[in-house]
Amino acid sequence: MLKEIYIQNLAVIKEAVIPLGGRLNIFTGETGAGKSILINGINAVLGQRCTKDIVRTGCDKAVITALFTDLSDEVCGKLDELGIAHDDREITVTREISADGGSVSRINHRTASAALLKEIGAMLINIHGQHDNQILLDSDKHLKILDDFGGDDTLLSEYRVTFRELQQTARRLGELKKQEQSRMERSRYLNGIIDDIGELELREGEDDEIEKEYETAKNSENTIAAVKNAVSLITGDQAANDMIVSAETEIARFTDSSTAINSLYERLSAAEIELADIASELEALADKVELDGQRLEYLAARLNNINKLKRKYALDCDGLIKLYDDACREIMQLESSDSEIKELVQKREALLHKVTEQAKALYDHREAVAVRFKERVTEELEFLNMAGVIIAVRHEKGKLTVNGMDTVEFLISANKGEEPKPISRIASGGELSRIMLALKSVIADKDSIPTMIFDEIDTGVSGKAAQKIGIKLRSIGKVRQVICVTHLSQIAVMADNHLLIEKQIAGDRTETHVIQLDMDGRVAEIARIMGGEDPSSLMLDNARAEIEKASEL
Repeated sequence: MLKEIYIQNLAVIKEAVIPLGGRLNIFTGETGAGKSILINGINAVLGQRCTKDIVRTGCDKAVITALFTDLSDEVCGKLDELGIAHDDREITVTREISADGGSVSRINHRTASAALLKEIGAMLINIHGQHDNQILLDSDKHLKILDDFGGDDTLLSEYRVTFRELQQTARRLGELKKQEQSRMERSRYLNGIIDDIGELELREGEDDEIEKEYETAKNSENTIAAVKNAVSLITGDQAANDMIVSAETEIARFTDSSTAINSLYERLSAAEIELADIASELEALADKVELDGQRLEYLAARLNNINKLKRKYALDCDGLIKLYDDACREIMQLESSDSEIKELVQKREALLHKVTEQAKALYDHREAVAVRFKERVTEELEFLNMAGVIIAVRHEKGKLTVNGMDTVEFLISANKGEEPKPISRIASGGELSRIMLALKSVIADKDSIPTMIFDEIDTGVSGKAAQKIGIKLRSIGKVRQVICVTHLSQIAVMADNHLLIEKQIAGDRTETHVIQLDMDGRVAEIARIMGGEDPSSLMLDNARAEIEKASEL
């Protein structure tokens, strides 16, 4: 709950420490004393937008600090998630607004964004003001109010899981179908690649191998002729070998007499042997090299086909093989997409059936909740002096949304015998306030938000209706901390903690002070509200009697 608020330099409030109790806290004060400033301060701590105009004139900044105690498990869990300490289940939230327009927010002295304050603040305080009556005028909000009253959100949670899965399935199916035309075109292109390259059954580096073999085969006839000529020149008539033999004969008779000639003779003998060996190997090579016309034709055709593909795709042989492999893999993926579409269509149909059944179950549950809701709100309205008002719940089936197939709108009839109509066409401001209070009352114990703030809940009401509002606020205060700003004595007398917002003149400046009233202070303030300034002793006695009567309720 909100234990204490510290305010410094906020508009006309120079400095104030405001203690709050765990039940019904009532703020009163003269018109213009600064009651709205208090609400603005709380809104600032909750991360709401605020301007530099809120800073007290002549000051550098305004500071609002709120102390929250007895934090719920939900809030503690969120703080743990964010890594924010909460010793003894307490935190302080501070908002500083600079005169130059900037602001700084902190949770337990740790800097926090306004968005984070909003997130945490929404779990700590629920503020109801005149603008919140717009919830009643907006039928889109009525379904949430009904669900809040129902309390158990199991069916809705299960439905949303299925609904979101259905959305994801439909989205994926839509994406695949949208891509179907481009997939067909891509498939044709890939199949063309597979047909072109797959037919050749290429091997890595095959183009280089074939080109070398082709060149060798093409030149084989010339090779054979050259080899045979070389053999003839070595071994034929007037061949090199015969000349060497003749040279040996010429110098053989001089080998004994000349060491130099003997050495040269031996070299000639070695050359004769080497030439004979070369001639033998050339003859063997000539026998191996054969001209195969069919092989040459095959090599020429294959090389031509490979070169055509290389030019078509601007790739070498290894690049063509990679292109083929990539095309095969991609075509398999495209075929799996077709399979995925079939699976998704089946899954969508199954999910649609499931979510429809869940929506029907949710509708039936809400139908039962609507009956109880109508009964409870009717009881509250009767208590709040609106016995003639009839509330109805128009509950119809519509299209499937994240909230189910339900459309809900609250209808009222302000006068007996009239058909219930939309609240926006019937209710006055005062009626809206009481209807909203009735709704808040029936759902007060359904959520975990510990603090409820009512600003101007008494607008447009007086007399017995105001007294009933006060009793109802006090009743809610038994299960929730309630903070209420009012100008009606019938509501103020119900306070468990009564605070006076008082405007004073200090020198040439106006200052607003917040004072926690004791019994005498309460009597004086209630008497002022009832009869104006300088109340008579009779008015003071009446005020005391009203406070005592309220305390017995």
